[in-house]
Amino acid sequence: MRKRIVILGGGTGGTLLANRLRRLLRKGAVEIVVVDSDDEHVYQPGLLFVPFGLTEPENLTRLRHRQFRRGVIFRHGIVDRVDLAQDIVWLTDGASLVYDVLVVATGARLLPGETEGLTGPGWNKKIFTFYDRAGAAALKHALSAFDGGRLVVAVMDMPIKCPVAPLEFSFLADWYFTERGIRDKVDLTFVTPLDGAFTRPVASRELGGLLKDKGVNLVTEFNTGEVNGRAGRLISYDGREVPFDLAVIVPLHGGQAYVDRSPGLGDALGFVPTDERTLQAKVRPNVFVIGDAADIPASKAGSVAHFEGEVLAKNIGRYLAGEPVTACFDGHANCFIESGFGKALLIDFNYDTEPVTGRFPGPVGLPLLRQSRLNHLGKLAFGWLYWHALLPGRQIPMVGSAMPRTGKHLHEESR
Repeated sequence: MRKRIVILGGGTGGTLLANRLRRLLRKGAVEIVVVDSDDEHVYQPGLLFVPFGLTEPENLTRLRHRQFRRGVIFRHGIVDRVDLAQDIVWLTDGASLVYDVLVVATGARLLPGETEGLTGPGWNKKIFTFYDRAGAAALKHALSAFDGGRLVVAVMDMPIKCPVAPLEFSFLADWYFTERGIRDKVDLTFVTPLDGAFTRPVASRELGGLLKDKGVNLVTEFNTGEVNGRAGRLISYDGREVPFDLAVIVPLHGGQAYVDRSPGLGDALGFVPTDERTLQAKVRPNVFVIGDAADIPASKAGSVAHFEGEVLAKNIGRYLAGEPVTACFDGHANCFIESGFGKALLIDFNYDTEPVTGRFPGPVGLPLLRQSRLNHLGKLAFGWLYWHALLPGRQIPMVGSAMPRTGKHLHEESR
């Protein structure tokens, strides 16, 4: 009897996993159905460039259904809830999908309304986010009209999608205002709830130093409790304030609303409890998770979904064959960090290994934790790789799910 795999979400993780599964499993033995609420696939890393006029939102979007291999069924629908006991997905139109294996791939959603005052006076006037298409486009107009004053880039809380993106925005803002000849009129400040510029100590020191070199103020351990748009102030729970004339905000993130409506599926934030090594959900053995929807300690980044896909496709195949799944995902993540002026850094790390200097993917490769033109070109090239290699589920040469250790200066971790 043919088995059915239902994948909730046709974003990065859901798409690449569906395509990998279609390559791995016999079509006659398994039906693969992907459910999503719209037919627009957005290349989210590109949103960073929209506010600076380096690309347009329409250049980042393609039809979702055209990204799937032949034999993958795309279902346009909104998930209402998951019945874990009956193995059924219910859609808001009353339709249902029975599954043998369920994959949660619906990512994270922005929750700006959870921060007091954020969506009040000033929202999309002097308070913006570039984490969605509309916000990035609106911010482009705001930046072009900004002739000086206090610009604040602020992260409301962790976890967030692409943790390096707010830093990249700060670096690009330094470049952007320098190019316009008004950098000396702009006071740039980066505000974070973390105790440093980034989540990992070695990288945090390097990136914090880069902020300092570029004249960007760093405010740490700032837990924003309120945004006062009228007065132009961020107010922390401990009473500290950061004034602004223009604020670029990364809102709180949470899981999708249907997770909350599905008893037993998610945690208090709407993320799905997941084994960090097997990517099997802790709620049921026939439920798996990929990408930002999981509660695992890996970064919520597209590269992580890519590396997870390789492991997860094989584990789903093992589960369907009645074999034990393997605990082989190591939390591998890598990210290009655009630093402005035609340069970028690259970081590569996993659960156990800090981002350190060296080369990736081996002794001869891209420089790690160091600004270079080569990394900038790599950042630009990744857009092509995304559409033509990553989403189709192809294996990228020399870049596997396990983090490579050769070429890295691993002794730096103990500094």
